[in-house]
Amino acid sequence: MTTNHLCRFVLCVASWFLVAKAHAEPEIIARARAFIGDEAALSAVRSLRFVGTLVTVDPVDASKQTRASVEIVFQKPAQQRITITYEKALEQTALDDYEAWQRQQAPNDASQWRQSLLSIEQVKRLRANTYENLAFFRGLELQGGRIEDLGPVTLDGVACQKIVFIHAPTIIFTRYFDVATGRLQLTETEAGGSIREQGEITVNAVRFPEKIITLTPNAQGKSQTVTITFDKITVNETFPATFFAVPALSHR
Repeated sequence: MTTNHLCRFVLCVASWFLVAKAHAEPEIIARARAFIGDEAALSAVRSLRFVGTLVTVDPVDASKQTRASVEIVFQKPAQQRITITYEKALEQTALDDYEAWQRQQAPNDASQWRQSLLSIEQVKRLRANTYENLAFFRGLELQGGRIEDLGPVTLDGVACQKIVFIHAPTIIFTRYFDVATGRLQLTETEAGGSIREQGEITVNAVRFPEKIITLTPNAQGKSQTVTITFDKITVNETFPATFFAVPALSHR
């Protein structure tokens, strides 16, 4: 190998190393995944079904609460359906790859309904949400996004690593992972909301939260609290395409 060839080879290797280093996964991601389950268990997850209770607290009067039953389904690669059943209304929101829809109807009268397709921005957000629940923190760059490591911080007295998951300029999740264990301590959204997880339910050797508490700020500067408590979590059920597809515009 001539001197010129050797120099070009060294430069190529150096360039590859810098690119690889720039895209290297933060070490805390592996620790966070290991906290949830081993690699075999996480890789085996194809679908998730959560069943539980949703409680919404009035941001002005905390004594006023609305309860509903909730079912949330995610299926790879990009399918999602959420069904919320209130006393006087049933609401469904679903994603089927690059299509998304929303439907409201009376729970005991299928003839009373309203349905709409969701916007491109809403589709992007649902796709990001589906990834977030099925990927276990890995592979965002394959979805056109990126991860940024913002370094160590202390949160509630716990030494954490701050990692930002950027799906798009308007879809960003900032997460704080316990450095010692990898446990997720807090998630913040680009809109100023926060998500905390409590308790544990283990299914198919994968650890899930028993409760999710979301705080979302409103225009009046107050935060609305929504708590979902799961009674049952199922892994790897198979859901047909029709389960997520846009319903025909007929009584259902």
